[in-house]
Amino acid sequence: MLSYVQVHGRSISSDKTMELPEHKGLIKTIQSEDGEVIDCVDIYKQPAFDHPLLKNHTIQMKPSSYPKGMKVGKFDPKLLQGYIKCPQGTVPIVRAPINSSTEANFSHRKYHIKAMAPFHEYAQVSINGNYFGASARLNVWHPATFNGEFSLAQFWITAGQGDELNTMEAGWISNAGDTKTRLFIFWTTDNYRRTGCYDLMCPGFVLTSNHRLLGAIMNPVSIYGGQQFEILLIVYKDKQSGNWWLRFEDIDLGYWPSSIFTKLSDRAGEIIWGGEIVNTGSRGRHTTTEMGSGHFPSEGFEFAAYMKNLAYIDESGSFADAGNVVPFVTNAKCYDVKIPKKNNVRGTHFYFGGPGWNDDCP
Repeated sequence: MLSYVQVHGRSISSDKTMELPEHKGLIKTIQSEDGEVIDCVDIYKQPAFDHPLLKNHTIQMKPSSYPKGMKVGKFDPKLLQGYIKCPQGTVPIVRAPINSSTEANFSHRKYHIKAMAPFHEYAQVSINGNYFGASARLNVWHPATFNGEFSLAQFWITAGQGDELNTMEAGWISNAGDTKTRLFIFWTTDNYRRTGCYDLMCPGFVLTSNHRLLGAIMNPVSIYGGQQFEILLIVYKDKQSGNWWLRFEDIDLGYWPSSIFTKLSDRAGEIIWGGEIVNTGSRGRHTTTEMGSGHFPSEGFEFAAYMKNLAYIDESGSFADAGNVVPFVTNAKCYDVKIPKKNNVRGTHFYFGGPGWNDDCP
């Protein structure tokens, strides 16, 4: 028996859907332009509600309010390759093979973000205090990746330490074996040991938007020495519900319920912005997996990756500039950070990244 796939408004028979397990609550299936099969699932039957703490959860369909000072221009998500829109009352979830190579790559993330593990490297900046959200404009690239490794740019919102570390993460990622850069989220409540996952690969994040954005391909990306492309990401705590909402440009995608967290159920204690790569190494040589644009931050605008307009949300529910950020790099000869002076256009901003293996990074 053949399944049917909706492509550009028409149904076609496709054997491809037979190879992939469909999601429960399936209402409609769509094949994106990049060939991915996406299920439009009943919003009340999405994976989030398989979480034991969300069995009786009532969906918050939209935020009760927005942080003070949030200014967002209109963004057309149709610019993104792989973008689709599901019917009202459904949410889009990509249909992926069980134990896919992509899922295997994701397993590398189950480590503390500052653990000096030999195969994780960072170039980032951070602030410590009491926070109820964070935001930034992320410059988007497609760094080269190898040997099952990944390269990403994101911000972490964290609370707790050691095995009790809670994080919410959002940004873009380039995985080895994938020719595109994708939007992603991640979370954990126990320092990446047993909880958490990317996007909707496990129950937790509640999707409310019928736009296909989580996991969607970032296209266009920035060009070395040419046009730059960036995206705005915001995570903020809804004071009424306590949920942590994720916003992409002018679209509220959904939220992390506060009930799935322990330390982040109230507030965050640290915000980190920056890049991360996995270095599996080969024959004792450093990986050539790139971070950011693959060029050092000293090259500056149009050449090095950047994040700008770094901000946090304070206890009053207002945006504030994230001044006095503290840099952190694991190996400046491979990947580095540069923090220029704040200005009116880019606010607090920084350049980051590097090529990995080079004469100074053996």
